[in-house]
Formats: sequence, structure tokens, C-alpha cells
Amino acid sequence: MAEPERDGPAPTAIADSPADQKADQKAGERAGENRVNGLVEGVLLRVRTLLPEFTGALQRVAEQVLADPAAASRATIVELAERSGTSPATVTRFCRALGFDGYADLRLGIAAETGRARSAGWTVDIGREIRPDDPLERVLGQIMAADTRAMHDTASLLDLGEVARAAVAIAAAPRVNIFGASGSALVGEEMQFSLHRIGIPVWAWTDVHNGLASAALSRSGDVALGISHSGETGETIELLAEANSRGATTVALTSFPRSPLAELADIVLLTATQATTFRPDALSARHPQLVVLDLLYVAVAQRTHERSHAAFQRTAQAVHGHKAAKDT
Repeated sequence: MAEPERDGPAPTAIADSPADQKADQKAGERAGENRVNGLVEGVLLRVRTLLPEFTGALQRVAEQVLADPAAASRATIVELAERSGTSPATVTRFCRALGFDGYADLRLGIAAETGRARSAGWTVDIGREIRPDDPLERVLGQIMAADTRAMHDTASLLDLGEVARAAVAIAAAPRVNIFGASGSALVGEEMQFSLHRIGIPVWAWTDVHNGLASAALSRSGDVALGISHSGETGETIELLAEANSRGATTVALTSFPRSPLAELADIVLLTATQATTFRPDALSARHPQLVVLDLLYVAVAQRTHERSHAAFQRTAQAVHGHKAAKDT
């Protein structure tokens, strides 16, 4: 249902309805959930994470903030309302949805974040469109800035306690199944390769029928890892649900903590993305996903050190004869 039309240019505040107040309370609770290991996510990361849950006017405010964070940090509440085609009352509700007491706190948070971006050498206009005639030097700079920002955001978002739980489960699992579709399938195959080299009994499934057959044979102690940026890929949800129903420990790797895949999983590993032209969210999620899975792989190797070391030696020796001979 669309939000009631009450977002005109008038600067006077409009009282929120009981439904709006209830929505604000829920959004504030969600913002409170975004505290990981005592750290609060960056403001812009929180806006991107909650964007799919916003509708109507709140979504327009969020999109305006993400489109030009530096300008938002300088704008008055009336200016931000006018630029987003909403009202000051809606901007105030937007602030509460992010967990801020008022607009001044939001501005300070955005200003601090854009200031850190400048000092770290990141461009503030990461979201700028890459034009067909842009030189490769500029394209490279934007890709590097976007990926660097996504890595830092992922580090802030990731719950290391959840990573440790997943590592303990995988290290002891009689069987590990990895599920993913399209680009997520490629990421899953990378994880399968890494775990396989250290002796973990692991399979990566991209075919739904084969995946469902394997998930149906899951037992208590097994682990099922589902990978989906959106957390809404139907096949991946179905596969993880089947493994879950058979008693397997389920792990979700996604960018959205309230997605169907995340709601289904026992353990949730979160990633952040920073889209650029020609690299929408689903594609730009790949590097953060690989970083999280690499961390998980190392955590598993730490917990199976002797077995992993022996497996590495045996596998390296097995393929040694197929390496190109070095010139003497």
C-alpha cells in the first residue's frame, strides 16, 4: 500500500499517524539490530541496508541521501525534503527509522562518514555513472574506490561470532553442501575448492534437482551454506529449507539481514555492496562475498590445523608432476 500523499513542499511539520509511529518503532528496532560487536554501522551502509524495506516517501529520501551524501550533510531539513520531493515530517521519520533522535544527528553522521572517505582517499561520488567515454584510469579508480568501500562496510557489518560458529560447524561436519545460483554459484564453487583442499567433505550444487537430492539426505551435524546477495533467490531458499528440515545447520551469506534466506538460516553472514555502472549490486557483491568466505575458510583451517596441513601436503604432492618444469 502506497504511503499517504502528504509530502508537499510546505515546511510545516505534519503529525505522524499511529501506523507511521508503529513503523518508526519497528525501523528503530531494526537499526538497533545493526550493532555488531559493539560497533554501529556507517550511516550510508544503514541506509543501503534498509532501502529495500522503505516505501514511497521514505524511499525517496533514502535515494536522495545515497545519490549525494556530501550535499545531504550540508542541506537543511527543508532543502533535503524539497530535493527528495517529500516533506520535513518525512525526513524526520527517516531519521528515526535509522535510529537517530533528529535531523542534526543524521547530518553529523553523514558528514563524519564522508570526511573519513576523503581522508582514506575514497571518492565521495562513488555512485557516479561511468560514461562510455571515460578513460580507463578513471574507471579503475571508481572500481577500486567502490570495492574498498564495500570491503570496509562488510568488515563493519560482519558478526565475527557468527563466522566462528559457522567455522566450528563446518570443521566438524560429516558433509557440507553449498547452494547458489548464477554468480553466487561461482562464489560457492570457489569455497568448495578451498575447503576440499583441506580435507573437508564438501559439495557445491548448482542444479536444483541434484541439490535437492543432496539436501534431502542431510542429517544432524551436516552443514548447508546458501549464497544469495538478495536473499530472495527461490532455488537457494528451497535448497536451504530442505537441508534445514533434515536437521542440518544452515548458514546464509547475503547482503540483507531480513531477507527470506536470512530468516531461514541458523547462522547469517552479512556482506555490503557498492554498485557502479555496469556492476550492479549482484555483481559488486562478489568480492565482499569472497572475502567473507575466505575468512570462514581460514577459520575452518585453524580449527583443523593438523588435518589441513597434512591434506595440503598430499594434494600438493599429487599435482606436482603436472606443473611446468622450471628452467635449470
